Amino acid sequence: MTTLLTSVCKYSMIIVMILYTVLAFWSLRYKSVENMRGCYWGMNLLTFSFLTLGFAVIAVKERSILIVGYYAAIMIYFMVYLLVYRHMYKKANLALLSHMLMFLSIGFILLTRLNSKQSIKQYIIVVGSSVLTLIVPKMFAKLKAARNWAIVMGIIGILMLGIVLVLGKITRGANLYINLGFFSFQPSEFVKISFVLLIAVLLRERTDIKRVLLSAVIAAVHGIILVASRDLGAALIFFVSYLMMLYVATKQKAYLFIGLIVGFFACIAAYYLFAHVRVRVQTWLHPFADFYGKGNQIGNSLFGIGTGGWFGQGLYKGQPSKTPEVIMDCIFTAVCEELGGIIGICLILICIASLLMFNAVAAELYLPFYKLIGIGLTAIYGTQVFLTIGGGIKFIPLTGVTLPLVSYGGSSVLSTFIIFGIMQELYIKRQNEVERLERIKERVHY
Repeated sequence: MTTLLTSVCKYSMIIVMILYTVLAFWSLRYKSVENMRGCYWGMNLLTFSFLTLGFAVIAVKERSILIVGYYAAIMIYFMVYLLVYRHMYKKANLALLSHMLMFLSIGFILLTRLNSKQSIKQYIIVVGSSVLTLIVPKMFAKLKAARNWAIVMGIIGILMLGIVLVLGKITRGANLYINLGFFSFQPSEFVKISFVLLIAVLLRERTDIKRVLLSAVIAAVHGIILVASRDLGAALIFFVSYLMMLYVATKQKAYLFIGLIVGFFACIAAYYLFAHVRVRVQTWLHPFADFYGKGNQIGNSLFGIGTGGWFGQGLYKGQPSKTPEVIMDCIFTAVCEELGGIIGICLILICIASLLMFNAVAAELYLPFYKLIGIGLTAIYGTQVFLTIGGGIKFIPLTGVTLPLVSYGGSSVLSTFIIFGIMQELYIKRQNEVERLERIKERVHY
């Protein structure tokens, strides 16, 4: 009976995820909140169904009433968050709101299966982050204050990265965290947001050579500190976001080309200057040459994805725990191994749908400052997803980057909530701009 239930749940989760993915792309057709409502309710229903099916298997396997209580707590949080957010922001992008909950659902299911204590900790972090960031759109609506403080925030960001380099806690061979005793946090997760604001301020009105060089120097300082801290993933995220913002601000393909050339030679230089970079590259090229040593993470990741196949081994039937840092850097491996390659592909497609929504919002904004912020955050989110999944499947070297809202990690969760909150405010601004222009057209017509 147990085997039958788990099998039914496994294939039902695949069907639910496919339907959700279809609705995620269908929602891209709509530019107004009203037209998006049907997709929104459908996606929420599918999210709740996916979470229920996953926790049904976990409850059967664990045989604990506490799992049922934990599932109820997650469901209550989801419903309360949706109600409060929709009440506070009636013009919010409903699709992005649903995607956040689906990402969280996948994360909660896998974290509970792999490490229930870490899953509960993640739940507390998610609830706390959502409460703290509920006011982000309202705060960001007053962008004049953001413009005034952007330079100060940028300086503080550089100082924080410098402190991590000198005093940071070494984790997975890199200086990533500042340990305050009762908790630790990863400054780069938040500095990337202040970095985007700073570059947007610098390039919003002027794009002459002096201003471009100043922005390039600031970007280079961030990148050098991050590489020296061995935080290669964050360095690449900063670089891509800067390059995209520079191109959008200047409309000069030459800057894009120069940036790519500089980035290429910077990678070559980093390879010869830093031993840890050479190790990452060699492990990527030959993961099985030292399978029980440096190649253990990527080697087990590939085995896990391969054994999962299209339909997955099923929850509790795989061995994702063999992959080091599976709940963080390699969460995509766990998705493919136990939930299946189909769900893994659907997860990628939902990330792409979110990215396309981000890009659509940024592209249709009129003011350069808003547009640059939107482009910068779009690049940050897209690059982070690419690095995490690309590293797990051996498309690129592992960079130690988490999958937003799916992987375990407090700093990553909080920064992602902030990013989605800012994008929601930009979406609301776009809605207001469209309505204002329509009113002007009506007045002219009459």
